[in-house]
Amino acid sequence: MNNTSVCVIGLGYIGLPTAALLASNGYNVLGVDLNAHAVETINQGRIHIVEPDLDAFVRSAVAAGRLKAYGKPQHADIYIVCVPTPFRESDGIPQPNLDYVMAATHSIAEHIKPGDIVILESTSPVGTTAAMEEVLRQAGVDVSAIDIAYCPERVLPGKIMTELVENDRVVGGLTPRATASVSAFYRTFVHGAVLETEAKTAEMCKLTENSFRDVNIAFANELSMICAKDGINVWDLIRLANRHPRVNILQPGAGVGGHCIAVDPWFIVARDPENAKLIRQAREVNNHKTVWAIDQIKIAAADATAQTGRKAKIACLGLAFKPDIDDLRESPAASIAATLLSQQYDIMAVEPNIKEHAELNLVSLDEALRTADVVVVLVKHRQFGVAHVKAQLGEMRVLDLCGLLA
Repeated sequence: MNNTSVCVIGLGYIGLPTAALLASNGYNVLGVDLNAHAVETINQGRIHIVEPDLDAFVRSAVAAGRLKAYGKPQHADIYIVCVPTPFRESDGIPQPNLDYVMAATHSIAEHIKPGDIVILESTSPVGTTAAMEEVLRQAGVDVSAIDIAYCPERVLPGKIMTELVENDRVVGGLTPRATASVSAFYRTFVHGAVLETEAKTAEMCKLTENSFRDVNIAFANELSMICAKDGINVWDLIRLANRHPRVNILQPGAGVGGHCIAVDPWFIVARDPENAKLIRQAREVNNHKTVWAIDQIKIAAADATAQTGRKAKIACLGLAFKPDIDDLRESPAASIAATLLSQQYDIMAVEPNIKEHAELNLVSLDEALRTADVVVVLVKHRQFGVAHVKAQLGEMRVLDLCGLLA
């Protein structure tokens, strides 16, 4: 494979790690992103996102001449599309926005030659891979001479470089030949099992995995609200209940964020709203948990103001959608802080994984704990040492929404 070139479209949280990993496995990788800053940064051997070990992979790949970033697609043998798939609101049910996927597909059409491989990795609703094929066909590509498949990522931010290699992958081609050829490609760098199916099943598999997790988190979040009303420590409750050999309740939080669990279930609901009742309800429960959290913070702030006679200072610990990353996409923590700020509350934010925020006042953990009237723990970052936080809380009102202090 040393002479095989791979063009990775989209150099974000999945595309860049994938590109760097492929380069480390001997492929000539041509990364593409519309963000000029990202392209420039990568070509300097640096990274524009936070992910453990990624910087070493990128630095090594660029130095070896195996990875180069561009602003538009380049000629290659394999094309991997890793662009965002957000949603847009429509009659109460968010609808998948495939504009980026289709634009990326159209952009590579002029470069594709017989024998090439086209892979979609972006989380997508059922039928997207087939829609890509139609875009290529209309652009004049002989789709019978190429292989097109869907292969979703299954990685956890913070562990991406490890899980890209170790986790099992599902490959679904539009034809049996495509499934076989794309599976063979992934087996050159994936140590986990590469499981073969067809495109629609692979697309639905990715959505199913994240919807399953969303439903389970919704149960935990619903429990947390019920327990709060009755003065029950939900963390103790879950720990005790999970001692049952067939019970495994997940941990509640301030909601659900990220570009997977908070988004993917809507792709199923949008396609079949009549039957996706439980999946939709779970999404609504998790969204409501964020609203509930804001209400609880307002109550605590009002109590503090009543006691001190001045406007309460609220410290929000964590803005990312999960611990130890810099990703704020769909983050309930960031939404909570921004909502309170927009309603004229005095907000300080502590987020050790980012250097600046366009709206929020970022402060150190020590400053927040020293000056706040209300402390809201939103994300369990490792920098928020339990002993350190507990030692400085004193008589402050504390809302622990993620179980850091449990």
